[in-house]
Amino acid sequence: MDVVIVESPAKAKTINKYLGSGYKVLASFGHVRDLPAKDGSVRPDEDFSMSWEVDGASAKRLADIAKAVKDADGVILATDPDREGEAISWHVLDVLKQKRVLKDKKVSRVVFNAITKKAVLDAMANPRDIDVPLVDAYLARRALDYLVGFNLSPVLWRKLPGARSAGRVQSVALRLVSDREAEIERFVREDYWQIAATLQTPRNDSFEARLTEFEGRKLQKLDIKSAEQAEDIKSMLDGASYRVLSVEAKPTRRNPWPPFTTSTLQQAASSRLGFGASRTMQVAQKLYEGVDIGGETTGLITYMRTDGVQMAPEAIEQARSAIAKTFGDKYLPEKPRFYSTKAKNAQEAHEAVRPTDFSRTPAEVRKYLDADQARLYEMIWKRAISSQMEPAEIERTTVEIEAKGGGRVAGLRAIGSVVRFDGFLAAYAEVKDDDAEDDDDRRLPVINANEQVQRESIQVTAHTTEPPPRYTEASLIKKLEELGIGRPSTYAAILKTLEDRDYITNERRRLIPQARGRIVTTFLENFFRRYVEYDFTAGLEEKLDQISDGKLSWKDVLRDFWRDFSGAVDDIKELRVTDVIDVMNNELAPLIFPAREDGGDPRICPKCGTGNLSLKLGRYGAFVGCSNYPECGFTRQFGETGEANGSDALADGNKVLGTDPQTGEEITLRSGRFGPYIQRGEGKEAKRAGLPKGWTPDSIDLEKALSLLSLPRDVGIHPETGKMISAGIGRYGPFLLHDGGYANLESVEEVFTVGINRAVTVIAEKKSRGPGARSKPAALKELGEHPDGGAITVRDGRFGPYVNHGKVNATLPKGTDPQSLTLEQAIELINAKAGSSKSAPKKAAAKKAPAKKAAAKTTATKTTATKTKAAATKSKKTGS
Repeated sequence: MDVVIVESPAKAKTINKYLGSGYKVLASFGHVRDLPAKDGSVRPDEDFSMSWEVDGASAKRLADIAKAVKDADGVILATDPDREGEAISWHVLDVLKQKRVLKDKKVSRVVFNAITKKAVLDAMANPRDIDVPLVDAYLARRALDYLVGFNLSPVLWRKLPGARSAGRVQSVALRLVSDREAEIERFVREDYWQIAATLQTPRNDSFEARLTEFEGRKLQKLDIKSAEQAEDIKSMLDGASYRVLSVEAKPTRRNPWPPFTTSTLQQAASSRLGFGASRTMQVAQKLYEGVDIGGETTGLITYMRTDGVQMAPEAIEQARSAIAKTFGDKYLPEKPRFYSTKAKNAQEAHEAVRPTDFSRTPAEVRKYLDADQARLYEMIWKRAISSQMEPAEIERTTVEIEAKGGGRVAGLRAIGSVVRFDGFLAAYAEVKDDDAEDDDDRRLPVINANEQVQRESIQVTAHTTEPPPRYTEASLIKKLEELGIGRPSTYAAILKTLEDRDYITNERRRLIPQARGRIVTTFLENFFRRYVEYDFTAGLEEKLDQISDGKLSWKDVLRDFWRDFSGAVDDIKELRVTDVIDVMNNELAPLIFPAREDGGDPRICPKCGTGNLSLKLGRYGAFVGCSNYPECGFTRQFGETGEANGSDALADGNKVLGTDPQTGEEITLRSGRFGPYIQRGEGKEAKRAGLPKGWTPDSIDLEKALSLLSLPRDVGIHPETGKMISAGIGRYGPFLLHDGGYANLESVEEVFTVGINRAVTVIAEKKSRGPGARSKPAALKELGEHPDGGAITVRDGRFGPYVNHGKVNATLPKGTDPQSLTLEQAIELINAKAGSSKSAPKKAAAKKAPAKKAAAKTTATKTTATKTKAAATKSKKTGS
């Protein structure tokens, strides 16, 4: 019997059915080892040697795998077909070697791009060795991310209280969002006018033409700058005669798009379905791992983490067959279409995202899927099948018209298009991005050259230029991919990290940088610029790709990076906080010091009139304060434009957030005896939900309110028990509920995003720890080493934040910000706690000692009295 190791338990169950009794399929539940979150996990001075740590849950799973391997004939590593999957196989194999259970057993690596019986059996028939260059690229990327995070983040904590962390790719993504916001703030609006004429052909057909030329000068978008100028032109056109100069009909062909990659799938799901990147990947993961279709569990799509745009030859043939059957032979090209990727960095999973079987139409599988799965599968199926269809044939017509009147001449143009053959558009029509200008695709009537047309009306419209739009998740992912920054498979995690750390918010699908994010970006751009430059980050990605191709040594890349990076970190350690504040005041002046309505100096305190306003960095983040503090207590939240202290969002009573689209009831934000809460409707039947820890009243909008009121949320059916897993927020924080048992989640946000695979993993980890066991809260901050050895971390427990060193936990004093706590303060708290713990038994013993003496004395007295009484009785009896 051979042991097959995959990543997820859902996948293991399905593959075991395909392979039969000669195999035992076990799940690693993703990564089994990671770099410990402490200094020294990557050691540049030891040629970048790395320490790996196995957590409790993974240790048990690895023990189960090792036990199975010990009695097996061979080991087959079948983790996902990408860089991370290769790394997981390497980790598992390394642990098995350390446990000495392999001996002379055969070890092989197989990859399959889809969870179907054919794909799995074909992969098993073609084993290979672990791809060492791919593992090297993983090691380099992991080391780079660690070195940046664990060397730059502590600098941020010291220089920018309230800042959470900095990351190699996340900081660049944050810079894009912040720079776009700064561009919007600098934007100066301009008014302009546009003029169009509604004209009529001799056949009484109307059409619209726009003014493009006036008195011999070509008009650009902003050339008509006043209402007077527009009215002058309108007067001329009102009295003009119109003649068609030319009519040009130009046929064009629009080719289909290639099948989805990870990033284009995320972008299209955002535009068409309103899915965030994380949601898209969660739904796609389920479609990939398998769905029960008529009693058989099978994967519906190929692996969804890929930059490849090509489909396998057999898939192309299957798609062509489906096209002929579904749409007809005229939609089928003579030859198959082939695509090549344009991405700067190509992922190692080779095929595009496509259906595993094109005969499974969206209509046929819809009954087996939930709503989101059905919508995403339909989009993937249509995009993939359209990629092999005929182009659309479109006729684009341009009509040039001359207007003469009062000795003046103007030119107008009418544009229209007609789809002569829809081709691939019959399956997949483009959805235009919200930010793109609409093409003039209206259909024109029959218009002939040199004929006279009559004026029906002239329309003058006033416009104002608009600033560039804020990024959406889709457009930011597209920009990152264009720049060659990061990997599409990591974009969802990057966005979630930025939101979790309050660097950005996602409002109405627009990404808005928060004060904390703006400050971090400004700091990095001014004091650490090279490492947030787009070209530098993209260049590192190219080097990582060269490592995966075997063209570069991963340690050479690390040496080059570390030499310059460590020096830059040492330089900014010497910065004084006052130097940082001065730069922030200048760089962020329009935001920190907005113009005052009375025209006064925006840097003068509006309360005392003599103090100077400046950015202040407090334990809870940035704010604007007066230099005359404490005599003048004026403060203003960073980014506010008012001239008075901010007021509580609930100071004036209930805040109406909107209406529930399902029930029509009003949703309000209220303040109660236990803090702010959300309420839907009125009376005893009204549903209420308290704000989770970390959520402030100012951050609550209708979308967040509805998400809270929707809890608990059904995550999905557990693949082994067949019982529902639900997610919610309780007295002790976010949790999963399954079969009467609870398991803690790491964050409130995960309650709304956790998918079935992650949920199954969390539940399994909780089960492995035994009944009543509580998971150790995730570290909020790594402070460093204790003088006696061992890491000191800041964690968030059920009774509030605390510092941890080994088995010693010391609660933070009330009002202390966990993020601003220093190593020295933590050591003092730890030592004080440890000292009180050691002295407690002695004090208790000291208290017990007098009591024991008194008890002994009492016992002795009683004993003596008893003996005396007994002797007296005996004497009395003897005397008688």
